[in-house]
Amino acid sequence: MLEIKIFQCNMLAENCYVVSDDSGEAVIIDCGALYADERQAIGKYIADQQLTPVRLLCTHGHLDHCFGLAFVHARYGLSPQISTADDFLLSDLSGQASTMFGMDFAEPTPPPGPSLEADVPICFGHHTLHVLPTPGHSPGSVLFYCKEERVVFTGDTLFRMGIGRTDLQRGSWADMKHSLANVVAKLPADTLAYCGHGPATRLGDEQRLNPYLR
Repeated sequence: MLEIKIFQCNMLAENCYVVSDDSGEAVIIDCGALYADERQAIGKYIADQQLTPVRLLCTHGHLDHCFGLAFVHARYGLSPQISTADDFLLSDLSGQASTMFGMDFAEPTPPPGPSLEADVPICFGHHTLHVLPTPGHSPGSVLFYCKEERVVFTGDTLFRMGIGRTDLQRGSWADMKHSLANVVAKLPADTLAYCGHGPATRLGDEQRLNPYLR
């Protein structure tokens, strides 16, 4: 059984997830921890639970989901894994900080780990996450789907009764519509979706009530 701990991070209330099982291995998804107290809370949880982080995963490359990459790399030696289609975002976090937030962000970006590929599963502990490409919010947006647990991490592709915006750099409304219709809408209705912002939601509810999926 998966243990999923949520940390709400930075000024945009981004959701960072530490996902583990009884093996003690864990993956960190979308570490947007910007402030010292956020980083301390994540580190304390991992230490208290005696977890060993083995993967640092990014649903996409926007800065609010990547503020904490240098922190994770320094503490656990993990390099971020991201779709190659979002490499242009990962390589310019300081530029994103200036353009999107009007702030300076000088922390070095860790060297990227192996790129995320749709046909390469992510294994940790006793569980497997499948990478499902969902371009639209960004060209390299992906979902992480755990079939046996009926859980999916949606990043900014899907929110409770909403979706991510498509007007940011290289976003695409046409791609988003295709991703929603051909990926999100086809996952089992009992799947619990953990979103990049806001609360978790059942896909069956989204498929019935979310206007972008109906």
